[in-house]
Amino acid sequence: MTDKVLGVLGGMGPLASAHFMLRLTLLTPAERDQDHIPAVLWSDPRVPDRTAASLSAGPDPLPWLLRGIEGLKAAGCGAIAIPCNTAHGWLDPMMRAAGMPILHIVDAAATELRRIGIRRGCIGLMGTAATLAMRLYQDRLEAEGWQVVEPDPEQMARLVTPAIASVKANRVVEAYAPLAEVANSLAARGATAVVLGCTEIPLGIQAGPADAFQVPVVDTIDALARVSIAWALG
Repeated sequence: MTDKVLGVLGGMGPLASAHFMLRLTLLTPAERDQDHIPAVLWSDPRVPDRTAASLSAGPDPLPWLLRGIEGLKAAGCGAIAIPCNTAHGWLDPMMRAAGMPILHIVDAAATELRRIGIRRGCIGLMGTAATLAMRLYQDRLEAEGWQVVEPDPEQMARLVTPAIASVKANRVVEAYAPLAEVANSLAARGATAVVLGCTEIPLGIQAGPADAFQVPVVDTIDALARVSIAWALG
């Protein structure tokens, strides 16, 4: 049993946040209700689009993110998990406002890579155009010894971005084929694993057969859930 309360800053998108809560529950070593982790989910889908904002094509999501953080602080949370990769582009002002740890999803992915035995070498990265453009993953992972390969612009426009949009529109099954195509193309370019650096992508990937992938895929929802559990129980 833990007294620590996890805050979850969600709604980006709503399905990814709900799935994070499910995985947080299922991955927790528990025998009864009281063994699970107290958590407060702030799921506000009104947060402006993070990709559009990062490309100066839409309103700033930061005031909405800070509003959620204030709600989680008021609820007595001791740390925050954000099951949205692109939102980490506003991490510094969120950390200043939070006054508590924000569990970084990229560091969680790195921990997951090590957990499955991939400590160096070439890895693939899938994510939103904004996540890739902001180099949220590339800089942190390359500093720790991995080489990162990404989808090319044509794959992003034709496959990845439409697949993410399909998941956000609850058309999850439609996302599987294009995402699987891109993941396997990264493996063909030498990736020994593929990091699913958008929390919609694991939902699409899981909508079809897992044995279609040539290399392991790192689910950043699960990775973030595991480090959240470690924080709560540690």
